[in-house]
Formats: sequence, structure tokens, C-alpha cells
Amino acid sequence: MALDAILLSGIIAELRPKIIGARIDKVQQPERDKIVLSVRGDENMRLLIDAGAGSGRLQQTKMSFENPAEPPMFCMLLRKYLTGGRIEAIEQPNWERLAMVNITSRNELGDNVDLRLAVELMGRSSNLVLIGSDGRIIDCLRRMDYGGDAERRLLPGMIYRLPPKQRKPLIFDLSQEEIAQTLAQSDAGKSTDKRIMDSFSGLSPLVCRELACRSGDNAAFLPEAIGAFLESVRAGELTPTLLTEEGKPKEYSFMQLKQYAGVYDAREFESFSELLDAYYSKRDIMERRRRRSKELSHHVKTARDRIARKLAVQKTELQKCSERDEIRRNAELLTANLYRVKKGDSSVTVEDYYEPDCPQRTIKLDVLKTPQSNAAAMFKEYNKLKTAQTHLTALIADGEKQLEYLNSVLDETERAETEDDLAEIKAELVGTGYIKKQRGTKERKHKKQGPMRFASSDGFEILVGRSNAQNDELTTKTARRTDIWLHTKTVHGSHVIISCDGLTPPEKTIEEAASLAVFYSQAREGGKTQVDYTMVRNVRKPSGSLPGKVIYTDYSTVSVSADEALAENLRVK
Repeated sequence: MALDAILLSGIIAELRPKIIGARIDKVQQPERDKIVLSVRGDENMRLLIDAGAGSGRLQQTKMSFENPAEPPMFCMLLRKYLTGGRIEAIEQPNWERLAMVNITSRNELGDNVDLRLAVELMGRSSNLVLIGSDGRIIDCLRRMDYGGDAERRLLPGMIYRLPPKQRKPLIFDLSQEEIAQTLAQSDAGKSTDKRIMDSFSGLSPLVCRELACRSGDNAAFLPEAIGAFLESVRAGELTPTLLTEEGKPKEYSFMQLKQYAGVYDAREFESFSELLDAYYSKRDIMERRRRRSKELSHHVKTARDRIARKLAVQKTELQKCSERDEIRRNAELLTANLYRVKKGDSSVTVEDYYEPDCPQRTIKLDVLKTPQSNAAAMFKEYNKLKTAQTHLTALIADGEKQLEYLNSVLDETERAETEDDLAEIKAELVGTGYIKKQRGTKERKHKKQGPMRFASSDGFEILVGRSNAQNDELTTKTARRTDIWLHTKTVHGSHVIISCDGLTPPEKTIEEAASLAVFYSQAREGGKTQVDYTMVRNVRKPSGSLPGKVIYTDYSTVSVSADEALAENLRVK
């Protein structure tokens, strides 16, 4: 869900005693939409401000974030103005999804200056705005010119204005009688939650559904249900609650949600910050992995499409080279019949002695050239096409190898389980030249991942490569010559090694390893797939070949299917 105004009020009430009077030690921007303020007061803490469209929030956090090698410009600006500043107040104007943080800092001359940091948590319009003592915008995370409100421009130097109020009445300003009157005037044809949503501001769709549920979807009981709800909110009776399904976070709120009773498991937290950490920790990791996977896939697809276009051109050119034998025949026939041709002739008809019946053959000529020059030009064109064919054949073979390699990388990218897996794949692509290394920037350090480890039902260790580069290392360096190597027969996939320690693995172990080879390949969803296996000593990497490419001999083949449950059970945690 999106963080709503009521939940934000609970967060602010929770943060206020911790951050008032505290100083800002550090400012970091680990991601485009995230700012982390390291704050020192009665306790050291980190204040997370997230202006993401689907993750907007303000909270104390214990989550760890990876910072970029070079801080973004907005981060540098916040460091300039906020580092060393003292937080004086934090407020929520008019029950908006907005937190206003007042900060006293010092300028270059050492004079105190009053700044405000507006944290706007409004879905796709979320923003973070730094405002000077004169009320003008110093800068913001997202600069916005004319948008939905022509009077509100979020640009440096402009006067900061609060987001425009909704035309609906704010529910917290109304009495129970006024609420009942407003509901009576709403569209009775709509569902109860829609009537609430259309009538009042200050409530999220989730809360509207909950109020409808608590009233039994009966309009007569709705004012009473809303009144009791508002009374508890005004009294600060908020309960940080997380709803999960099979351990996966599904929803969070500031109250118990009757609408999901029996659907999700509910867990209460002592603070909203702990609640938000629990909800977003896994979600953020998955989102970062999804975003980086998408970015990496884009690089790979761009390179693949470029090579595919080049291959299409080369194959067209190669097709033209097939005419070279005709050109050579014309040249030889013309040479044998030079006595019949005069300069200026546009063509000559000769007997084609290459054919059994010596049929007549007409050869077109360049009228500006002598007969001898025409023949010489034809031989030259023939030799040119012959050379081009040799060159193009080699280029096409190389291009097809590159396409095969990039398709395997794309498959690995889609199967990558962690950000470190993606970082290794990116490093491989930088090493092979498909992604340019950015000059002047430091590469992020990432934990080098070893191969995935499994234990067969018979106790044999099974290793599975995560990337082409790791496949090479696993097969050519890690594995012993007497270990068993497995790979899907005709599709891209990971190299799989059964560590034998001089023993012969039972058939069941081979089948389990083969199933893993299918599971970690492009054939994961394809039913039964053939998997080749042989001793590592029969596997060889050709000199100069791309990562992951090997050739093998003396192999056997088994046909198995991918089994996700088996992979999960065999995996060494």
C-alpha cells in the first residue's frame, strides 16, 4: 500500500522525541529516490526518506544500503546545506501526506540559517524539497515545471507552496453529524468504500474499505463506524500492523484490518519504523535486483540486436558472393573469344563450352573498355568476391558465436538470484567488451559468489555455476579430472559438477544433478530435456573462446525434467 496521512502522523509522533534537537552528521543517497540522514541526538540513528512512487516513506531504519561510488548532485547539495544542522521541529501540515522538517544550519560565513525540508509522500508525485529561510526553493529531488497545478512550480528560486488541497472536505474537520450529512448526499449507487472515498479527503482506499467492512457495508451504521475510528486516531491509538501470506509481506497499516481476517496473518510491531523495515526489507532487495536485472538485460539485448543486424547484412553480402563463379566463367569465355569483340561493343554472344551442349551465352560489356580490360575487370571482381566470401564466412561464424554467448548471458541474467550474481555477470560483460567501463568512476565492490552448492540424496556434493565466467572457473579450475560434468544438450545453461572424490556416483545422484542442470537452464519450463554428462577430463575449453564455451567427448545422455522442489531440498543453506 502507499503510506497514508494517518500512518504518517503516527510516524511523526514516533520520530519527534528522537530527532528534535539532534544534529545531522551525514547525508547519503544510495538510490535515486532514497536519502539517508545519519542523525546524532540522545541516540545515533538513521533517518530514511524515500520518495519512490510505490515506496514513499519517512522512518528510522536499520536497513543497510549500498551507496554509489560517486554521490549524486542532489546529495552533494544536501550535504552542503544540512551537514551539522540541528533538527528543530517536524510537523504534518493539514493532515497532508507531507512532513515538514525544520532545520537550523550554518552558511559559509558561519551565520545561522533556517531551512525546511519538505518530504512530500504522494505516490508518483512524491518529492523532497529543500527550502531556504526566504521561502524559496533551493533545489528538489525532482524538478517540476507546470503540471497539474500551474501555480505550483518546483524549481530552484521559486516560492515553495504546499500541494493544493483537495476539493473534498477533510474528514478530521467534520463532526459526526456533518459526516452523516455528507454521506447522505453521496451517490447511493456506488459501493460503500467508494462513497467514503468520493466524499472525504484524508483517507486512503485501504482505510475506506476497512470502514465499509466495519460498518457491515450498511450506510446506516457508517457514520458511527467512522466516528469511532476518528476518535481512536485523534487519541493516537494506532497499532503498527503487518499482514503476511506464507511469510511474504502483503500489506501494512496503522490498525488491525478486519477486511483481511482469515486471509492474511497479522503481526503487530512496537513501532512504525520497525513495521516499515519488515515490510520493505525483502521488497527493496527484490526491487533493486529487478531493476538491475532489467538494466543488464537491456545492455545485452542492445548488443545482441546490433550483432543480429550486422549478421543480416553480412549474410546478404555473402549471398552476392555466390555470383562469383558466373563472373569467372564470363571472364574466361570472354578471354577465349577476344577476337570476336571490338571496343565499343555492349555485349558478345559466345559458345559456353562449360556446358555439354555448348549453348549460346551472352556476356554484357562496358562500352568504354577494351575487350581485354573487360576480361581483366571481371577477373578482378571475381577475386574480390572470393576474398569477401572467405572474410564474410569467418565474420558470420564469429557473429553467430557471439549471439549464442549473449543469449546465454541473457538467460543467466533472468535466472540471477542476487545482486551479487548480477554484478558478476556485469563484470563478465565489461571484461568481454560488451559493456564499456565508465571512465573516472570507481567500480562498486561486490562480494564474489561461489558456485551454488547442493548435496545429493546419496551425499555427493553438486556444484552449479551462476554465470559463464563462473562456469569456466568451475569446470577448468575447481573440478577434479575424475569429477562428473553435466550440461543440457542443446540449450544454454549452467555447468554442473558432481564432486566424486574418486568414487562412482550412483544413478540417482546423476539424475538429481541432471535435474539441476535443467532447472538452471533455458529448458526450466520445457519438460523432459536431454542432459549430457562425462568426466571433467573429457571437457576442454577451446583457445580464445568466449566464457562458458567448452567442447566435450565420450559422454552419456540422460533425459530428465526440472524439479524446483528437488532443487530447494538439495540446496545447501
